Amino acid sequence: MFLNIDEKLMYTIAFLSQKGGAGKTTLATCVARQLQLEGEDVILVDSDPQGSARDWRAASEKDSVVVVGVDRPTLDKDIKTLSNNGKRWVVVDGAPRSEQMTVSTIKAADIVLIPVQPSPYDVWAAEDLVSIIRARQEVTDGKPKAAFLISRAIKRTELSKEVVGALEDFELPVFVSKTTQLVTYPKSASIGSTPMDTEPDGNAAKEIRAIVAELRQMLQQK
Repeated sequence: MFLNIDEKLMYTIAFLSQKGGAGKTTLATCVARQLQLEGEDVILVDSDPQGSARDWRAASEKDSVVVVGVDRPTLDKDIKTLSNNGKRWVVVDGAPRSEQMTVSTIKAADIVLIPVQPSPYDVWAAEDLVSIIRARQEVTDGKPKAAFLISRAIKRTELSKEVVGALEDFELPVFVSKTTQLVTYPKSASIGSTPMDTEPDGNAAKEIRAIVAELRQMLQQK
């Protein structure tokens, strides 16, 4: 069990992207599962009407992360009941292309992570989301914290470095840790699992553990 980060009873981590295919659900399910493996009491909230995280849970044949669906723009209010029920970590798989849901999720979050593929289209698509986050931060003393996370990077290419350079214009931090294009992610997801369960010593599992470690560090920063 990890030491308490502070006296806060519950932490809400939201994965948000206005563009489909950014790896949002993969990251949400894997991060939630890794937190659970580290001994945390965690629940995954699927706010995407497509219900991909719920489908992932339904495909699982063993006890894993509890997934609940909240696909109405009341997440910032509904999530408070999870704290009352003793949940310490809430991971949100956010809804793309829904401004009302996005605003509600940002209100509920302690940290917003924005998955971005190494593609100019993903960088361009992030602009509106960053604007919504900035507007919220201006009235809440800089909360929630937010950062970009490179997903589905292609090894041995310069694309990721180029994207990091482009993201600097948004003046949000970019996680050092990232995910790469590995077949382990979709293969494990197809059976409602994660790389940490199917290949715990593999590269994908190491990537997720690194992301969770960096996430914890970000929560510790004042």
